[in-house]
Amino acid sequence: MIIKPKIRGFICTTAHPEGCAESVRRQIAVVQAKKPVAGAKKVLVIGASTGYGLASRIAAAFGMGADTIGLFFERPATDDRTATAGWYNTAAFEKAAREAGLVAESLNGDAFSQEVKEEAVRLIREKLGKVDLVVYSVAAPRRTDPVTGEVYSSVLKPIGQAFANKSVNVQNGAVSEVTLEPASDEEIRQTAKVMGGEDWTLWMQLLAKEGLLADNVITLAYSYIGPEVTHAIYREGTIGRAKDHLEATARQLTEELAPYHGRAYVSVNKALVTQASSAIPVVPLYISLLYKLMKAKGTHEGCIEQMARMMERIYGAEGEVPTDAEGRIRMDDWEMDEGIQSEINQAWSAVSTETLPQLGDLEGYRQDFLQLFGFGFDNVDYEADVNPNVQL
Repeated sequence: MIIKPKIRGFICTTAHPEGCAESVRRQIAVVQAKKPVAGAKKVLVIGASTGYGLASRIAAAFGMGADTIGLFFERPATDDRTATAGWYNTAAFEKAAREAGLVAESLNGDAFSQEVKEEAVRLIREKLGKVDLVVYSVAAPRRTDPVTGEVYSSVLKPIGQAFANKSVNVQNGAVSEVTLEPASDEEIRQTAKVMGGEDWTLWMQLLAKEGLLADNVITLAYSYIGPEVTHAIYREGTIGRAKDHLEATARQLTEELAPYHGRAYVSVNKALVTQASSAIPVVPLYISLLYKLMKAKGTHEGCIEQMARMMERIYGAEGEVPTDAEGRIRMDDWEMDEGIQSEINQAWSAVSTETLPQLGDLEGYRQDFLQLFGFGFDNVDYEADVNPNVQL
């Protein structure tokens, strides 16, 4: 099959196995170029196939020499359809990790379900014994409650009043105003059920009950705060309400992990092109402006640079892990630099369809978006006939 990108809205419906493998190789190279970190050795990553979850798994394996189990919900190839990018990413990671002598086991299924949790318990017991790091990096549109069977759906909406601001059509570069109506109380509740900390708690309590947590265990979940221009749609909207719940969960889990001398953290990460962020109005335009500035200043990071630096911050710390007043690890520190944000505010006022090519890095955004699905790498032959049926 000759595989080309087929873009629909904010997703690409095809993925390239060789391109995804190249993406994983490059991420591994970033980590291997750094000094090894003396950290976790037995790691469970829930949501391990793309974005920050995949980067966490790579940073753990190739930065700390960790054996890993990765859990995800991906689709294999069929006769006339490619697999999802996360499937190909995982196949490439497994091959590289095993060649390096590391345990790399994967579990494909719904992380919210009790059946998958029980299968993960079996796999951890068999392959790792106990885990000393649990990464929870799940972004999903819906969740089925494992006890009641109720299906919850998440929405990206403001709270209280309608929100209007600039956004960009990533495909044609047109800047226009988008208006979003406010969420109902039920939509707020359901979004917190999907994107908050309830499932994270269920995972950690099950692992504790089954005796699978090592002493000094650390567990991580990921969040975002961002600039004022995105607050109404993100931090002060439905997703932000869910992230508030996630952060409260970290404090609760830290108390529950006291018998293990363990800690739960929320890491606030930088705005980056991921499958999740691509769906949020306003954010792609903000990221385009941000990329332009941070690349010029030499402070731009992708997912893998962020996660490698985060592992250094957690495991390289002497004594307490550095956090903000709310107990969060602030990996967005370079993004939220006062000078960067001042320039963003000026650019935001001036940005339009005509000025975006000068003020932003839309091409960089587009390239990162394509590379999420294995496209846009200069050393991959996209005219070659490739086999989409890659096995895990």
